[in-house]
Amino acid sequence: MPQEPIKTPSRRLLLLVGAAALIVAGGDVTVGIVDRADANRQLVQWTNQEAVPTVQLAKLEHGAAEQSLVLPGTLQPSNKAAIYARVTGYLKSWQQDIGAEVKAGQVLATIDAPDLDQQLAQARANLATAEANERVAVVTAQRWHSLAASQWVSQQANDEKAGAAAANKAIADAAQANVRQLEALESFKSIVAPFDGVVTQRNTDVGALVNVGSGGNAGAALFEVSDLQKVRIYVQVPQSYSAGLTPGLKATFEMPQYPGQQFEATLITTSRAMDANSRSMLVELQADNPDGKFAQGTYCQVHLQLPVDPNMVRLPATALMPVDHGVQIAILGDGSKAVLKTVQLGRDFGDSVEVTAGLSPTDRVIDSPPETLQSGDAVQLAPTPGPATAQRAAAPPPASVPN
Repeated sequence: MPQEPIKTPSRRLLLLVGAAALIVAGGDVTVGIVDRADANRQLVQWTNQEAVPTVQLAKLEHGAAEQSLVLPGTLQPSNKAAIYARVTGYLKSWQQDIGAEVKAGQVLATIDAPDLDQQLAQARANLATAEANERVAVVTAQRWHSLAASQWVSQQANDEKAGAAAANKAIADAAQANVRQLEALESFKSIVAPFDGVVTQRNTDVGALVNVGSGGNAGAALFEVSDLQKVRIYVQVPQSYSAGLTPGLKATFEMPQYPGQQFEATLITTSRAMDANSRSMLVELQADNPDGKFAQGTYCQVHLQLPVDPNMVRLPATALMPVDHGVQIAILGDGSKAVLKTVQLGRDFGDSVEVTAGLSPTDRVIDSPPETLQSGDAVQLAPTPGPATAQRAAAPPPASVPN
């Protein structure tokens, strides 16, 4: 078969095809350059954003109008007297036992004091002798005064008789005073209640030897009488709470023997002195006891409602930045700039603390600030968590385009 001749493309066609190929290749290169520049720009933008710390604000809690404080307390009677003997002898009888309600002046016991009885008898005899001598001396002085007026005796002798009468009168007065003293001691043979109350102790019995007074070698108290119409409650309050203790402050207390019941009390006074060991102040409260439910020495739990500083702020412990001297916190200031503030702390609740000074209630505190954060550093506030935010947070950063 005869072969057909091959047609050679024209030069013009070849030029057109080559130009088209160059245009296509140039477009691909241009698109690649643009895409690479856009990816680099996104990478730089993401890197700059990641360099600025993302922070969250701490949730601040403002103090209530009052804060409750629960402390142990001890009940004591409003009046309590340990009754000692004023005379020495033997207990003859006792009329009131523990738990007895007594009135002021009511006899609790009597003492047999024969030695005192004999002393009183002797003192009365001495008084009778002194009074007799006084009467004779007075009569003699009167007679000598009449004789001296008639000049039968000298003035010197008259003055001596007058002086003797005055001396005998003084002796009689001293004897009378001695008798009254012993009669007063005789009245102490009856042990009486000093005020209305309850006999809370009896430390003697019939026939027991009774010694005088409460000195170094004296006997023990025979009775103890307590007035329980009102009770005093003593509480040791820590120093940090002492500023809110003012007379008239209302409180409640409860006792183990009356579960579920609360009783009212009123703060009467404070010791105005701190215990050197516990750094606490002794506080006295008072409560009525008309039904006689409260006994002296009873343990109780006292609930105090103390006023709180309205500027007191409570913040999470994670917002604190410990420094060499004290504690600092980071505040989100104007222009999203961090500002470090030094604060003073109050009570520590473990997961949160009270700030007593250095923080304003309107400050925006940064929670868990970076350790390297300094005043003036730029920060960005984390957005409020939501579905869209969560998806963006899960997305990986843009990949860099190879050169």
